[in-house]
Amino acid sequence: MGRIERKVDELLQQDPSMRASLEFLLDHDGPITWNEASGELSSGEWGRFIEKGILTDADAGFELADPEEVEAGLSEETDDGDDVDHDSSWSRYDKLAGLAALGMMAGYAVTPIGNAVGGTFDILLGPVQSMLPFYGVILVLAVLTGLTTSLLQANLMNTEVMAKYQEQMQSMQDRRKDAKERGDDEELERIQEEQMEAMGDNIGMFKEQFRPMVWTLLVTIPAFLWIYWMVRNSQIPTNGMTLPILGERQWNSGAVGPMRTWIVWYFLCSFSFNQLIRKSLNLQTTPDTS
Repeated sequence: MGRIERKVDELLQQDPSMRASLEFLLDHDGPITWNEASGELSSGEWGRFIEKGILTDADAGFELADPEEVEAGLSEETDDGDDVDHDSSWSRYDKLAGLAALGMMAGYAVTPIGNAVGGTFDILLGPVQSMLPFYGVILVLAVLTGLTTSLLQANLMNTEVMAKYQEQMQSMQDRRKDAKERGDDEELERIQEEQMEAMGDNIGMFKEQFRPMVWTLLVTIPAFLWIYWMVRNSQIPTNGMTLPILGERQWNSGAVGPMRTWIVWYFLCSFSFNQLIRKSLNLQTTPDTS
């Protein structure tokens, strides 16, 4: 999407009634003066078109900077398919989930919070721990958290919007590379303006990516805090397990650098079952730009 096309699209989103004024300018042959346009355009619209660079100064008035891009911005195809919807605002529940996740995350450093979360979830997970060996408990937690987080990501992340955004960024990079090879300074300047305008979209895309992560933290943090609470209160078995490649390891000893054996086992189970769950349920959690 070119700079002028983007400007047209922005104006139409703000005020759809400007479509008629733009169509009038598009149908007009040659430069146009305010006296000629005053019967069809308001002074506010005339000023906005000049401010946005859609109308540029000509010898005998003003003319459209790029009629083809204006026409593309007015077309139904652009409205329906090419525009990227960057509506990534968080609801009140998303914000509450984020605050709850931050509060529980503090449980790793603040013992009373960790004890409160761990003790609460022990009511649910204690019976499971009494029936299964410790490696089985972690396996069950990895499967449950993996299934829940995969479903949350698939339902909360708008992969279509993110794919369009990535395609837009890639298109700018390709055009910039071609312009450099041609030595087209004017095109490079236009692309730079587009990239500056698109920088604000980075925030929206970051929020789009981070939104499902907030909800998954509400699932994974309590699981980790419960295991951490068990470890801190010496309620895990003293024996360990044999890990692939690493061999025999105690649960609370380092397995890979400073990472404890139970953490490594959890990640191995979680990663394996996440892939299996997403394949079996055909869940799309990443943008498809193919």
